[in-house]
Amino acid sequence: MDAVKNAYYRTYQFFFDIGARFLYWRKPITVTGEGSLAKAPELFKKNGVKKVMIVTGRTVGKTIAPIAMEALDKAGIAYVHYSEVSANPTVKVVDEIQDMFLSNNCDGFLAIGGGSPMDAAKGAAARVVHPHKPVNKMAGLFKVMHKIPTFVAVPTTAGTGSETTIAAVITDQETHHKYAIMDLCLVPKYAILDPELTRNLPPKTTSTTGMDALTHAVEAYVSVKLTTKETDQLAEEATVAIFKYLERAYNDGNDMEARQEMLMAAYKAGFAFTRAGVGNVHAIAHTLGGLYNTPHGLANAVILPIVLEDYGSAVYKDLARLAELTGTKTTGTDEEKAKAFIAEIRAMNKRMNIPTGFDNIKQEDIPQMAEWALKEANPTYPVPVLYNKARMIKVINRIIDEA
Repeated sequence: MDAVKNAYYRTYQFFFDIGARFLYWRKPITVTGEGSLAKAPELFKKNGVKKVMIVTGRTVGKTIAPIAMEALDKAGIAYVHYSEVSANPTVKVVDEIQDMFLSNNCDGFLAIGGGSPMDAAKGAAARVVHPHKPVNKMAGLFKVMHKIPTFVAVPTTAGTGSETTIAAVITDQETHHKYAIMDLCLVPKYAILDPELTRNLPPKTTSTTGMDALTHAVEAYVSVKLTTKETDQLAEEATVAIFKYLERAYNDGNDMEARQEMLMAAYKAGFAFTRAGVGNVHAIAHTLGGLYNTPHGLANAVILPIVLEDYGSAVYKDLARLAELTGTKTTGTDEEKAKAFIAEIRAMNKRMNIPTGFDNIKQEDIPQMAEWALKEANPTYPVPVLYNKARMIKVINRIIDEA
């Protein structure tokens, strides 16, 4: 039975890969450098936006959103502000943002924060153009298919890459199921990469969001379909930059070179996985976010080396190349280089006080986690190793055992 399923999954990925080559994989227009948030009003003016919907979490709403508001005030652009987005945004939050957008006659989005505000705003944008279509009916690929209002994304963490992706990951607050809306029209029109906004990030947030970006780059790189020369190059560049700059940013939040380089790495990794896909690391991480509200970057950081080890020889060649590029290990066999690369990921996690596993996963939840993860991964994700339920459960148990 597994052989039949696997044949179907690979056939699906083969034909999707062919079709994807005819799609326009647009990148956002980037605005970079310290203080670049102040350029947001001119971007809206260029696009004829009269009233902006600002979407943030509570902390960013108090610390960074006022900078944007002051700039909008000076430019004479009206705005309203939704500041109640938390980690793992819910359907309820998406619906509230959509309602505020429509009731205030807004015509543009300014999403400021980590992946959660950007995902929530993307989900709301999808609902704006489909006001009678609930979020769950847009889950999956290409269920939006309408141009969304002008969207400016401003990451305040260097990790999710949501400022350049087609995805909005939303949690159903009733079932705790986490799923993704994925459509090319959800790629923001502009991405403002302002390192000043990441200066005061706590070290823990810096580390976990940075490892999130690494997960995006590595999973995109080891994909067996959908990769292109561009995605491979961007994934390589992102991986090298993260190995070089993440711990610098973690150890010194005022290192603006490291902060800017990490923003660019997250952006590159974001585009790489948008085109080439992610994999079983993300599929499992999303179940942890839905069931236990585990921050996505933390989940990816913990799960990444475990899944890469489980893939075994299927990823040795790709990981060996990354080991060479990062200077982790430049001699020996592909297996030796790959294992050194994975060992260095574990070492980076340890140096940044990221745990090795999770001991809060309940045994009774594991079958549901495996079911959700398999449904997310197959057949869409072009993973190097296709999992069945038994193998998925084995890996989840490893995550518990390594805590």
